[in-house]
Amino acid sequence: MCTEGRRIPGWRSFIAGLLLCLVTSPSQATSWQHETGTLTLDATPTRIVTLNWAATEAVLLLGITPVGVADKDAYSYWVREPELPDDVPNVGTRTAPSLEAIAELKPDLIVTSTEMAPAADLLEKIAPTYVISVYKDGSQPFETARKMLVTLGEILDRTARANDVLQGIDQTLAQQRHRLEEHGLNDRPVALVNFMDDRHVRVYAPNGLFQTALEALGLENAWPHPGSFWGFSTIGLEAIAPYTSSRLIVLEPIWPGLKEQLADSPFWTYLPPVQRGQVYQIEAAWPYGGVFPVKRLAVELTDALIAGGSDNVH
Repeated sequence: MCTEGRRIPGWRSFIAGLLLCLVTSPSQATSWQHETGTLTLDATPTRIVTLNWAATEAVLLLGITPVGVADKDAYSYWVREPELPDDVPNVGTRTAPSLEAIAELKPDLIVTSTEMAPAADLLEKIAPTYVISVYKDGSQPFETARKMLVTLGEILDRTARANDVLQGIDQTLAQQRHRLEEHGLNDRPVALVNFMDDRHVRVYAPNGLFQTALEALGLENAWPHPGSFWGFSTIGLEAIAPYTSSRLIVLEPIWPGLKEQLADSPFWTYLPPVQRGQVYQIEAAWPYGGVFPVKRLAVELTDALIAGGSDNVH
């Protein structure tokens, strides 16, 4: 208790000291370090704007709906889960959001990444801003995404929720691994690809987010070479041919006519996994997101391997 000021006998002294403490003690603010500075808050934010999909995903996983997001429509197509309500306003693109649209929403927290570093000062003038980049040179995407979720849990007073989400993901990964082991399907490597055209694919590398899902499932990544800091490389189909024991996992979307084009393609038809009928097509999982796409990919991949493959996409 504060004891400044003259003494007042009995309970009057207690009351006087208490009032003096209330008047002279500052409010308790909490601070978090981030990539471009320090975030300091004296109250829990309730109006959050997210300027990349990993941040949008994290806030939704914590049970909070952002008051504004970047690239809203594309989120619903590519990311899908966790679901973003239709009535959330769009504030522009992830690379060039509208500062005016953000300001109109009167946020008390903005979550972004270093791609928006040139605008950091302008964002700070609108609201306190937290900067974290899941994808950059030398990063470990899944670990950084976990850190982001935990830290946002602290900032938004949802620590227990963040821990529950991560525990649920770990449990799901363990369950899917057990399913694969029961079916004896951990024996061959897998190559994860998206088609760019009928001769080129984007293959997901060991330094990417999806590597976490493969390792958790006890699966080897057939593609051994590191990719960009986004975790992929663009290659010709012939580059997969030397990895003769691999199974080929094709992530959607698949555009109309690709199946017919591949049927006439020597680059495709002579690939060992195609000849063995070990091509597996699965629904899209966003490879540049936060923690949740790892869970989504693990379930989709396990289901596909158990169901069996084919010799083509469909």
